Formats: sequence, structure tokens, C-alpha cells
Amino acid sequence: MHLKYLLLISMVCFSFSCNEDKKAEQQAAAKPAEVTAPAAKKKTIVFFGDSLSAGYGLDEPTLAFPGLIQRKLDSLKMDYQVVNAGVSGETSSGGVGRIDWILNQPVDVFILELGANDGLRGIPVETTAKNLQTIMDSVKSKNPSVKIILAGMQVPPNMGAKYANAFKAIFPTLAEKNKVALIPFLLEGVGGEPALNQADGIHPNEEGHRKVAEVVWKSLNGIL
Repeated sequence: MHLKYLLLISMVCFSFSCNEDKKAEQQAAAKPAEVTAPAAKKKTIVFFGDSLSAGYGLDEPTLAFPGLIQRKLDSLKMDYQVVNAGVSGETSSGGVGRIDWILNQPVDVFILELGANDGLRGIPVETTAKNLQTIMDSVKSKNPSVKIILAGMQVPPNMGAKYANAFKAIFPTLAEKNKVALIPFLLEGVGGEPALNQADGIHPNEEGHRKVAEVVWKSLNGIL
């Protein structure tokens, strides 16, 4: 073949190749990039309480009702993470002292379970109510969209009828004032039942905690 024709064919092939490459580049540029959606961040539920939340006397803390709530959430594939911030022996005053530390993390649902030790010590109901209000104010100030559940508590009748009635009234009064959800009595169906409590007659056993978890879930499920 003549050299001139060979050169012509080479030029045509080169031009075709360049056009194809340019076309491929244009198509690639026009195609939207694939975006991988970030994993959904789990919302946080904080149980802020005393030995009841902490699971005093149980073999492991996960057997306490906050741990059982986490199992329930997981079984329903709900994106919530439970934080058990229960401390045995905690009073409402102690809760005021440590609430800022707890609020260093984001909180979506805050379950306030304090006051039982105040009642057992005969602390004036006005003091307990003031402390619980301070805790809720701190939570709402740091997390304006937070949902709060207040767990109601009662004291044994040996504290005297006047004190027992005044103490019981703390919780519905605060719940109504702050427009928050209320668990009327955390130990409903458990308190005073020997088969559901440990030897001290105060702290629920494993079966008792399962009952408490059911009581908590009724209120919690309604706001999730």
C-alpha cells in the first residue's frame, strides 16, 4: 500500500480514538457520583436514677430494667441506645450534683428516677421537689427538644400517712407543671411483693425488674 494511504488511515484511526476517549470522559463527567448514605446515628435514652436503675443486688447490671429496655428496643430494631446512669444510694441532691456531667452527651429521652432515697431518709418533700425541678430544668436547657419521663415513687407507710401522701404527690405535680410524661408508680405490682423482691424487701429481683421494665415500656413506647 502506498505510504500516503497508510498515513491517512493512521490519522483517521487516531482521530476516531481521540473522539471516543473524549466521549467517554464526557459521559463519565455527566454521570452523577454514587453517594453512600451515612449510617443513621442512634438516639440516646438516659436512665438517671438510683439503685433501682443501677440494678443493685443483681448478678449483672444488664438484668436491671434499663438493660431490659435496651433488649426490647433491639428486638424491635429501633435505633436507640440506652445509657444506665443509675447510682446506688443516690438522692435528688446527689442527682443535682452530677447532672451536668451526664449532659456532656446528647440526650433524646431522659427518664428521671430519683427520690426514693429521699423518702426513706425523710427528707422534706419541698427539698426533693426543688431538686427534681432543678434536674429537669438543666436537661431542658441543654437539650431543648428532649423528651422527659418522670418516674413516680412512693414510701412505706411507716413514714407516716402525712409524709407518705405529700411525697407521692411530688411526682404528678411536677409532671403536670413541666408537661412531661409520668410513670405513676415505678414499682407498680412489684413493691411489697416478696416473690418479686430481694431479701431486703426494697430492691426488685430479676423477675421484679422484668415487671418494672413492662411498667416503664408503657410510658416510653408512647413517646418514641
